[in-house]
Amino acid sequence: MGFLKTCVFRRNAYTAVCFWRSQVVQKPSVRKISTTSPRSTVMPAWVIDRYGSNEVLRFTQNMMIPMIHYPNEVIIKVHAASINPIDVNMRSGYGATALNMKRDPLHVKIKGEEFPLTLGRDVSGVVMECGLDVRYFKPGDEVWAAVPPWKQGTLSEFVVVSGNEVSHKPRSLTHTQAASLPYVALTAWSAINKVMKAWDAHVTAVCSQDASELVRKLGADDVIDYKSGNVEEQLKSSKPFDFILDNVGGSTETWALSFLRKWSGATYVTLVTPFLLNVDRLGVADGMVQTGLTVGSKTLKHFWQGVHYRWAFFMASGPCLDDIAELVEAGKIQPVIEKTFPFSKVPEAFLKVERGHARGKTVINVV
Repeated sequence: MGFLKTCVFRRNAYTAVCFWRSQVVQKPSVRKISTTSPRSTVMPAWVIDRYGSNEVLRFTQNMMIPMIHYPNEVIIKVHAASINPIDVNMRSGYGATALNMKRDPLHVKIKGEEFPLTLGRDVSGVVMECGLDVRYFKPGDEVWAAVPPWKQGTLSEFVVVSGNEVSHKPRSLTHTQAASLPYVALTAWSAINKVMKAWDAHVTAVCSQDASELVRKLGADDVIDYKSGNVEEQLKSSKPFDFILDNVGGSTETWALSFLRKWSGATYVTLVTPFLLNVDRLGVADGMVQTGLTVGSKTLKHFWQGVHYRWAFFMASGPCLDDIAELVEAGKIQPVIEKTFPFSKVPEAFLKVERGHARGKTVINVV
């Protein structure tokens, strides 16, 4: 289920971005890592060997345990992961061209070298090993993270990530709860970190009637049921908004910007962008050119109409997760989990997410 969230914000709202961490910890110099077997070099994982529908998901006991290749990396023992719509789309090949370019910018590898590919972006678990340059984590720390989509994912016993993508898990959350948040929280953070409800914005949400109670519990001040009539007509009685977040796309963009407060710095942000589709369809060079022309023309067009237009993307960031963790501990961000699955039922979890109309996250308990 997608929400169009509309926020009126106070201009003196608190905003802070952490660019460094001051905590320094000592770490052992000897590689010690606990696996399913004391001498094992392989681990259980769910992988795909080709793109396609749900039958391409394959369970293996023989995925190689990840190694630290760069001094800023850490290895995490996965306790819980979650399934996001991007995992379902990546299973089907969405974004493969651009993601393979990121994995192999010099095109040294042959086509298909990304396989076997492990999906899953969210992780909550325990640090097992740290690279030589990591100063703010140590083995045994409970952490959470969102892994960039060009890296091997989290539906496995262990995952390796950059230290700057990791954050200490909020103490108030279990691993299952923590695994539900990083990817969606960071995606939203990139769009609305200055105007979130946590900083006293007035929020209007658009959703179906059966989700309205949940949305209100999460902090929405007003709720509009898109099934009860034309959303555009229902919004006409509202005052102009200072900020609109659109994660629906489609025709929403054609009318939503007319509800922004003109010439006041009001902004429309969409999470539905054509970048990966353009690159898949047109190739890297032409796809990037087409994407640039699209966002440039729309930004200029709406600027002359008195509003700001921009796209927002997921960005892996440990420092931002540090800030999000503070909001979690303060009770201002809450995990919403619709269903949990055991590690053996990953394909069923994919099918559930693929059906849509979610009322919370789908989480995998790996441990």
